[in-house]
Amino acid sequence: MNYLNNKYDVIVVGAGHAGCEAALSCARLGLKVLLATLDVEHIALQPCNPAIGGPAKSTLVREIDALGGEMGLAADATYLQMKTLNSSKGPAVRALRAQSDKRQYSDYMRNVIEKTDNIYLRQACIVELLVSEGKVTGAIDEYGIEYSVNAAILTTGTSLEGRIWVGLQSYSAGRLGEKAAIGLSDSLKRLGLELKKLKTGTPPRVDKRTIDYSKLDIQPGDEVLNFYSFRPDRPVRKQYPCYLTRTNEETHKIIRANLDKSPMFKGLIHGVGPRYCPSIEDKVVRFSENPSHHIFIEPEGLGNYEAYIQGFSSSLPADVQVKMLRTLPGLENAHVIKPAYAVEYDYVPALQTTHSLMSKKIQGLFLAGQINGTSGYEEAAAQGLVAGINAFNYLNGTDMLELDRSSSYTGTLIDDLVTKDIQDPYRMLTSRSEYRLLLRQDNADERLTPIGHKVGLIDDAQYSRFLQKQKNIEREIERLSSTKIPASEEVKSILAKYGEGIERGMRLAELLKRPNINYEVIKELNPETGSLNLTRDVYEQVEIMIKYDGYLRRQTAQVEQAGKLDKFKIPEDIDYMAIEHISSETKEKLDKVRPKTLAQASRIGGVKPADISVLMVLLERHAVARK
Repeated sequence: MNYLNNKYDVIVVGAGHAGCEAALSCARLGLKVLLATLDVEHIALQPCNPAIGGPAKSTLVREIDALGGEMGLAADATYLQMKTLNSSKGPAVRALRAQSDKRQYSDYMRNVIEKTDNIYLRQACIVELLVSEGKVTGAIDEYGIEYSVNAAILTTGTSLEGRIWVGLQSYSAGRLGEKAAIGLSDSLKRLGLELKKLKTGTPPRVDKRTIDYSKLDIQPGDEVLNFYSFRPDRPVRKQYPCYLTRTNEETHKIIRANLDKSPMFKGLIHGVGPRYCPSIEDKVVRFSENPSHHIFIEPEGLGNYEAYIQGFSSSLPADVQVKMLRTLPGLENAHVIKPAYAVEYDYVPALQTTHSLMSKKIQGLFLAGQINGTSGYEEAAAQGLVAGINAFNYLNGTDMLELDRSSSYTGTLIDDLVTKDIQDPYRMLTSRSEYRLLLRQDNADERLTPIGHKVGLIDDAQYSRFLQKQKNIEREIERLSSTKIPASEEVKSILAKYGEGIERGMRLAELLKRPNINYEVIKELNPETGSLNLTRDVYEQVEIMIKYDGYLRRQTAQVEQAGKLDKFKIPEDIDYMAIEHISSETKEKLDKVRPKTLAQASRIGGVKPADISVLMVLLERHAVARK
């Protein structure tokens, strides 16, 4: 690599989960990418929970894979345990979770980065962004080296002016043992961007050899494995258990007695923390009526003795943390390797970006991950992938990829970020999507693989496999819908085992809609079904689509109804302040977000249905006037 000719198409600042997806997508699409990171040993690090997925997040990972990203492949290659959560519930809330080998995951992703053509890795802190005539032209690092680029993707995580707190002591750092990114915040402010503070935290790590596992409840992985990637031949690895313990009154007593040593309760931390992942002291105060809280003990990897204490995030002093931990059953003699800590950092509220994740003020500047106010590896990776694709589109003058809410959780996530004035770290939840029955983890390939192929990140071989799978699904649904079985004694006998009966001949699809009947029962009733040897991913889709057909049709109709508001395009130069019959507060909100459609305007917090009606009338008049 010739550092004397520092010319690249795009610079990606940060090599966490967002940065890796951004760099890989840009490079695979043919751009020359400079990937700048504070520490090349921490590429795709999992600084908090060493796991991928969980409720809603697993859908994001599947969507990343369907679009041609890497996170699903990395999770499949490095898992210590695979577990499907909510397996007894409906498909909209089922979620895959992979407990990862933290070091192996990072090594896997670094290996992919280093073997990908067009990516140039650089350990450096970027301190200034160069902009000319409203467009990104370059960047400068801490050594004074200037890089010429035409686009920049900022994926700074918690490093931007990061400050760690352990008790009332604090120091500059983005993560434990890693320096903060100093300088870039000031550069962004000079360019006219607004920055605010957020806070997050992580639990302590203990030596797993000092844990008494006989006092813990074991949490095994699944016997029948599921994977994140839709690609074939995923690796089958040995699984390792997690464990469960609980806090008690003694734990809570120690926490309450030391709240005066908490920087959060002393008002020293000004950033807002994650609502759905509070610290243990916050949980004890907010939910004082709860006598106990679940604490999960999870391995960090096979190559070390660290155990992650999930649910025990804290910013209390290190010595207090030891006392708290040793009140937990099984951890009476626990040795703490790393203390819990809180970290406060700068972020750029995403109201300042478009659905493409490009800045509204600076062309060629994209932001992804925690810098946009999100929390979580999966949310970051999904944004990084979209930002990388759109950096390529920007440089090539092609239409931006803007996923809508009805297409994906990724589209929902981005729409929420750029439309709503979010005040705390954003976490993807199934409840955030009004179309969650359509946007399941199991059908992410059906929804997004055609887009990934069109973009250029899904190759022809993978796309052919996808098309064949869809044909197999359609063919089997058609067969089950047309195949009728008689009300014979043999059929009645089989159905009786499952608490079902039959009085007349019925089509197989009609039977499959019954709660007690699944595809395995259909195989038993109809030998032809078993002889087809359909793969599990095919017949599971068939079963879901038949069982939930009525609900799916209803939600599809909701999408079509909502789509009517999307047809009302709002002119870019509209003067909201001049509109009568809507409040000044609403005008300010609309002017700040500047929605592209009436549907987006309707999702802005504080904008009332009456305001949308006024806008609709104005837009209809505008359309007539233009004719």
